[in-house]
Amino acid sequence: MSLTLEGVTKVVNGRVHIHPTDLTLEGGTMNVLLGPTLAGKTSLMRLMAGLDVPQTGRILWQGQDVTGLRVQDRKVAMVYQQFINYPSMSVYDNIASPLRLMGKTALDIDAAVRKTADLMQLTPMLDRRPLELSGGQQQRCALARALVKEAGLVLLDEPLANLDYKLREELRAEIPKIFEAAGSIFVYATTEPEEALLLGGNTATLWEGRITQFGPTPQVYRQPKDATTARVFSNPPMNFLTLTKSGARILYGKGQSAPAIGSLMSLGDGTYVAGFRPNHLDLEQRAGQMLVFDTRLNVTEITGSETFVHLDHYGERWVGLVHGVRDLKLAAPLRVYLDPAHVYVFGQDGVLVAPAAYAMAA
Repeated sequence: MSLTLEGVTKVVNGRVHIHPTDLTLEGGTMNVLLGPTLAGKTSLMRLMAGLDVPQTGRILWQGQDVTGLRVQDRKVAMVYQQFINYPSMSVYDNIASPLRLMGKTALDIDAAVRKTADLMQLTPMLDRRPLELSGGQQQRCALARALVKEAGLVLLDEPLANLDYKLREELRAEIPKIFEAAGSIFVYATTEPEEALLLGGNTATLWEGRITQFGPTPQVYRQPKDATTARVFSNPPMNFLTLTKSGARILYGKGQSAPAIGSLMSLGDGTYVAGFRPNHLDLEQRAGQMLVFDTRLNVTEITGSETFVHLDHYGERWVGLVHGVRDLKLAAPLRVYLDPAHVYVFGQDGVLVAPAAYAMAA
C-alpha cells in the first residue's frame, strides 16, 4: 500500500499554496506534517484526500492514478481539530454511521463498532450522546468513526489542538499504539515539534508551501538539511549567528572573536551562519571549551521548572531555555555559554555545511 504525489501543486486565485511536491508514503506508517500556520499542511492533506484537485502533477494510490477520483470513491478518513460528531446520535451510532452508508450488514456493523470502541476505550460510553462526553472522549469518538471505515488513508488535521494539556498528552501517547497495527497510511498535521517527536514515524517539514525535508523523525530533527528545516523543527525556533571563519578563529558581533572549536574547526575561511537550539544555551560555564557571548536580557518567561530568556546579541534576537526559576535583571548585560558540539553550520544559502557533533553521535 502506498500514496505517491508526483509534481503536485495547488494554486488559489493566482497564489501558490503548494509548490511542486514529490512525496511517497508507505502503508503502516505514521507520517507527520510539521510546520507553522499557513505552511500548507491542510492544503496538502486536502490534495491527498481528493477534496481538492492539483493544478499540476498527479496522485497515485497503490500505483494507480486517482488524481481526478472523488473523495467519496476513495478509502479515506479525515479527522479535524473540531469535535465533529452527530450530537443527536449515541456514540454507538456515530461510530456506525460510515458503515451504514457503505451498506454493511447489521452483524458486521456491530462487530466493527464494538472492536473499534474497545480500541478507543469507549465501550462504557456507547449509549451516551457526544455532549455527555469529555473533550478527550468526544475526540476519541471522532477518531473511532475514522478508524472503523478501515480506510487505507487516515488524515488527522491537528486533532488534539482543542484539548487541554493533560488530554493532549494522553492521546499523543495512545495514537501511535492505536494505529501501529492498522496497516493504513496515517498523516498527522501539527505545528508543534514536540508532538512530532512524541509521535515518531516520519516527519515532513513544511515552510511556505514547500516540503523542506522528509524522513524518519529523529533524523530530520537531529540532521536538518538546511536552516529552514532547523527553524521549523525547533520550539522556540533555532537561534542563528552570522560569523566569519578566519584562520583558527571565528569573528562575530561587533569585534568579538573566539577560537574555532568543535565543528567550526574544519570550516574553510569565509562567512557562515551558525544555528543552535534554545535549550543548548547556558547561563553557567560548563566543563570543556565553550563559546561565550555577551548579550542583553530583554524578557524572561517563567514556565514553572524552566525559564525562557529573550536576548539581544548585537541586533540578533535569541531565545534561551534554562532550567529553574531565574531572578534576572531586565535590560541588563547577560553572559551566555554554548557548547560547540551543539552548533550547526549553514552556508550563506542556508544549506547545512557541518552538522552538530552531538547529532552525529546520537
